[in-house]
Order: sequence, then structure tokens, then C-alpha cells
Amino acid sequence: MAAPTAKLKKRLLILLGFGLVLFLLLVFRLFQVMIIDGPRLESMALKQQTRKSALHAQRGRILDTNGTVLAQSGTSYQVLVNPQVLSGKDDEESERVRISILVSDVLGMNYDDVYAKVSRTEKQQLVLKRQVSSEVVDQIIALQLGGTISFATDYTRYYSNGKLFAQLIGFTGIDGEGQTGIEASLDKYLAGIDGRIATPKDARGNPLAYGEEEYIAPTNGYDVRITADANAEAYLETALAECMSVNNAKTVTGLVMDPTTSRILAAGSNPTFDLNSPDRSDVTTLMSMSRNRVVTDTFEPGSIFKIITLAAALDSGAITMDSTFDCSGSLRFRTESIKCWKRGGHGHQTLAEACENSCNCAFMQMALAMGVDTFYDYIYAFGFGSETDSGVPGEDTGDVIHRKYIRDTDLARIGFGQSITVTPLQMVNAASAAINGGILRQPYIIDSITTSAEDGSEVVIEHNEPKEIRRVIKSETSEKVRQLLQSVVDHGSGSNAQISGYTVGGKTGTAQKYDENGKVSSTLLIASFIGFVPADDPELICLVMVDEPRVPVIYGSTVAAPFVQRALSNLVQYYGILPNTETDTKTVPDVTGKSAREAASTLERAGFPEPIYTDSEADAIVLMQVPAANTEVPAGTQVVIYTTMTTYSDEGTVKNTVTVPKLIDKRRQDAFDALDKLGLILAYDKSACLGQITEQSIEAGTEVERGTEIYVTFSKAPPSSTPPDQTGGGGGGDNDNTPTGE
Repeated sequence: MAAPTAKLKKRLLILLGFGLVLFLLLVFRLFQVMIIDGPRLESMALKQQTRKSALHAQRGRILDTNGTVLAQSGTSYQVLVNPQVLSGKDDEESERVRISILVSDVLGMNYDDVYAKVSRTEKQQLVLKRQVSSEVVDQIIALQLGGTISFATDYTRYYSNGKLFAQLIGFTGIDGEGQTGIEASLDKYLAGIDGRIATPKDARGNPLAYGEEEYIAPTNGYDVRITADANAEAYLETALAECMSVNNAKTVTGLVMDPTTSRILAAGSNPTFDLNSPDRSDVTTLMSMSRNRVVTDTFEPGSIFKIITLAAALDSGAITMDSTFDCSGSLRFRTESIKCWKRGGHGHQTLAEACENSCNCAFMQMALAMGVDTFYDYIYAFGFGSETDSGVPGEDTGDVIHRKYIRDTDLARIGFGQSITVTPLQMVNAASAAINGGILRQPYIIDSITTSAEDGSEVVIEHNEPKEIRRVIKSETSEKVRQLLQSVVDHGSGSNAQISGYTVGGKTGTAQKYDENGKVSSTLLIASFIGFVPADDPELICLVMVDEPRVPVIYGSTVAAPFVQRALSNLVQYYGILPNTETDTKTVPDVTGKSAREAASTLERAGFPEPIYTDSEADAIVLMQVPAANTEVPAGTQVVIYTTMTTYSDEGTVKNTVTVPKLIDKRRQDAFDALDKLGLILAYDKSACLGQITEQSIEAGTEVERGTEIYVTFSKAPPSSTPPDQTGGGGGGDNDNTPTGE
């Protein structure tokens, strides 16, 4: 055989090289398929060969401090469809139509929606509907639809108390994820981890007769126990609902705490909603009602902040128990005059009298006596300007003006609770520090997070205890604060919070809000009251805050204090707090249906002082009274009577319109008093406001809404040497603003 030529050798080498390249490419491809893409391809093959069904984890429960179940998940079902089961059958289309008609009817679904899913043959399994009851499942099984329709276990969230704790607990979405409240903030603990079942199947998607199933069990969610008590919450929310109704308010917010530990015992807002059936069609309204105003809403606290001013001034030595104050009705600064809530002033007062009277001028003097640095050190020490880290979701910090920007007028206003914003929780926690011996503690709502071991025993994942943050004031200062705040209830503006057999301390508050233009409003107000019991050794502290009450008499003493009393009088019984004082009590007579004149006479005969009128007209008919008829109250309690003439329409609903009185020939103060009584605003040119009124912008006898501004013209202008009054925010300024502070 002849030797290969050079040309042939070259060809053989090329072929060999080409073969080697192909071999190497093959080896690389095998490496890529087996090693690099192996797991992914294996997973894809497994998906083609198996049908996976999710095993949903059961969401953890939410319980109150006593173990009462507030939220839990009950068993329901998912209805599933496997469109591939029908693929290739002779009657494929007719079966789709038949199944769609039958299933849509039972499930209450749109036919087109069901048909669209039944027709998606590229899918192995689709969810038709979730959270279906067992009764509905039985109806579908009775239809005998074959393997096209199947079921999987699902869970539905149930709230045993409906509206109770609505803002605090929150609710879940259709997929079980927390959307608001604790359901959302602790979702990672409550949710659990879903499991699955993987079942071998044939090419048409049917389960193999002898296939081996893969089962991964779900991990159920943890249980969350809160510090709040369902019974305490019921007492609070009942009082809030009554307060909302009586005062025709925009919102009402309440909070009850143990001042010695800062455990939150109850918290709620009104209006509220049923957690089992939240109206998801109006998202804006739902989110508004879902907002936990105890921590999300900030407000200028008004006179309840005087608790902090008092404690700081006493502790710093700026004042003593023997200090006295003079109130002429205003405090004059270089550029403006800030007025007390009482026109004409309180005159010469002791410290106790200044507290009982809630005198703005006295508390302005306390703030100024401390100075910016000292007062601010106490403000921050009490926790204002920062989150409390309570565990209640959505917490705001409030606003405290930086000390370097503070003027004397700002400092004075902060002294009586303006020019600073706080949350209800911040305010109650700070007040607790002022009365509990001087210790600021971290408020908390989560008691514990637990799960169950395999043997059924409880395993504690997390547990909270009372946590001391810092000492804010001396214990002897706290004792003095308690004493002075008890005098507010015994002899001052907080008398409507008295509880028979118990010493009660507290503070009223009425603060102006800002209108949509950012100006201080004389008609948009927040009335509030903080009360604690027993006064000498507090075990409970309660705040009720009423946003925009729409009644003629708007003070914390009449709008909020009676409902703190209502809540606390039930709570002292529930918690077994023993009476600590002998109190002369009287039973409130029923004066509803009587004229104002008859009601006053009836109350006088029963030993009660002159009532607080919502209308002084003698013939006005009483529709409602606070306290309610047959309530046992301490002697000396003033009854608030709500009448038809200015408060209610003929249908018994709140009437928000009044008749404009004649102002012509009246002087400024007389006109102000006449309009203020009706909830109307006197407006005028401050450079020409002497003499008698000659013109009014709205004719006498005209029916207008409360809050309407009546512009008037006076016959004389003041002398040029007299500077016009300056309007200070929040209770300051001229008499055309509703005074605040009481």
C-alpha cells in the first residue's frame, strides 16, 4: 500500500482536529447540562412530572392578656381547576361550558371569568375562588365534575369581638397577609410558612396510580398575646361611642394604661368598623377608620400639657407650692399680647387655684421662669419629640420646635400646651411619669409571642416586661403633682370626672386647631381630659380626646371629662380597686323631655348645682343629659343638659345651623358674647373697633351654619397711640378667637 501523500496527511489532520473540536464541544455541553444547568432542568422536569398543591400554614392567633382569643384562622377551602384534564377529549368544549355554568352558579362568580380559567390549557392548576365554606364544597362535589375541579385547604381570619380592638388588631387580606395594625406589624411572626404536596402525574396531568408523593408540612404561625384586656376595651369603647354620639364629634380617641408599668390596657377610636367585614370598596374611608389615632395622630394638647409644665416647674425649683400668680386676662410681650382663656382674668391666685382654674397666664409664667434650656430638658426627658417604641404600629414622634428657634412667646405658649404637638400615647405616658413617682417607662402592647412544641407545651419566643427609661422628676415632686391634680377634680375644672368613693386626679384641655389655610381656627377644637385613680396611689390613667365636637359648650370639662369618668368608674370595679374615700353621693334625676327651666329646678331640688346648659333658653327641651339619669355621682357634680333649641333638629339629629342675632347698636364685647354663644365668629377691622356696631355682613334672622364669620363695622376708630391687639396662636390674641385652655 502506497504511503499517504502530504496532501492526504493534511486532510486527515484537519478531520482529526475537527473531530476533536466536536468531541470537546460535546463534553462541554454534557458538562453544562449535567453540572451547570442540571438543577434547573431537573426542576423543570419535576414540574412536568408532578402536580404541586400548596399546604397553607395556619396563621397564629392574637389573644388578650387573659388568653381570650381576639383573632384566629378557621378552616375554609380553595376551589381549583385543572384545564389540562379536558385537553384532547371529544367533548372538550361542551365540558368547559357545562363546568363553567355549574361552578359559576355555585360560587357566585361571573360565568366569563370561570370559563376563561377553565380554557387556559397551558396551566395545570388555577385558583377559582378562595375561602369557600365546606357547605359550598359539598355542593360542588355533588355536581360530579371529575378531576377538572379539586380543592385545597385554606384559612379564613375570624375576629371574635367584631369591632373591638379594630384599629389595634387590624385585618388581613384575602391571601392572609396582614394589612393593618398588629396583623401587619407582626406578620412575620403570625404568618407561618406554607408547605406543599408534590404528586407524580402523567402527560395529561392525571395523578399516577403508584406515584410516590412528596409531603412538606406547613409551619404554623406564632401566637401573639397583647397587654390589653378585652373587658377593659369594651368599657372604654362604650364610653367613646357615647361620647361620639353626644358631642357629634369628628373622631373620639381613648387610651387606658397602668401608670406604674406603662402596660397599655385599652386603646380605641370612634368611628370604627367590624374587622370581619371591612368595607374594601371605599379604601379612603377604611384606611381612615383603620388608623390607630393613639399613635398616628399628633395634636396640640392644650391644657392637659400643663401637667408637664407643672411637674417641670416644681422639680426645677422655678416655683414652689407657695408660689402665687396674677392674671389680668393676658400676658403682654413686646410684639403681642397672649390672652388667658378667661376674659377679664383670674386675678391673684395660689398655685392650687391656678391649677384648678387652668389659668393660661400662670402656666406661661411658669414656662418663662424655667427658661428655654431648663424647660426643654424636661420636655425631652418626658419623651416628647421621639417615638415611645410601644410596639403599636404607625407611631409618630410629634413636633417640638428646636430650642434655638424659640422666642419668649413660643415658650409661653408651650407652657399651656400650644406650639407643640404630641401623640395621645406620648401624652399619657408622660403624665404617667409625672404621677407615678417620677419614672418614665417604655409603654408596651405586646406581652408575649409564643408557639407550641411537638408535645403541646408552650414555647416563649419573646416576652416583654416593664422597662424603666429614666427618672424624670423627684418622687416628692410627683407627690405634689398628684395633690394639685386631685384639687383640679375636687374643686376645679375636672369636677365632672369625680367617682363616688375614689379620689381622682386629672386635667382638662381645650386646644384650637388650624384651618385649611394654616390659620388658628376659633371653631375647630380638640377637647380632652386625662384622669387617674386613685389620686394618691394611681393604678389607672385614662385619656379621652374629642376632635371637633359640634355642640355649643366646648370644654374638656364638659365634652371629655364625663366619659373618662364613665370608663374609669367601670374599670375600678372590674380591676377590683377598692374605694379609698368617703364620698357623699346623689342619684342623678331624669330631666330629659323637660324644659331647661324645669330641668334646672328638678336638679336643684335633688341637691345638684345649676347645670351646664347647651342653651340658656328657658323653654329649650332637654334631649340628653350627662351624667345619665339614675347614675350615682358625688355630691356637687354638675349635670350637662343638651337641648333641642340649638343642638338638635326636629328629627332628633344634631342641628348645625343657628339664627344670626341683631348686632346693630351693640358694642364689641356684647356682640362677641352673643355670637360666641351660638358658635359664630365676630370679624372686624381692628383699626376701627370702638363705639357701636353700625353694619353687619349677614342680616339678623338669617339661618347659617355654626362657624360662620359675621363681619361688622363700628362707629369709631381707636386713638392712633393705642396699638391694635395681636392675635396669638392657641388661646391668645383678641376676643374674636374662642379662648382655649380650660
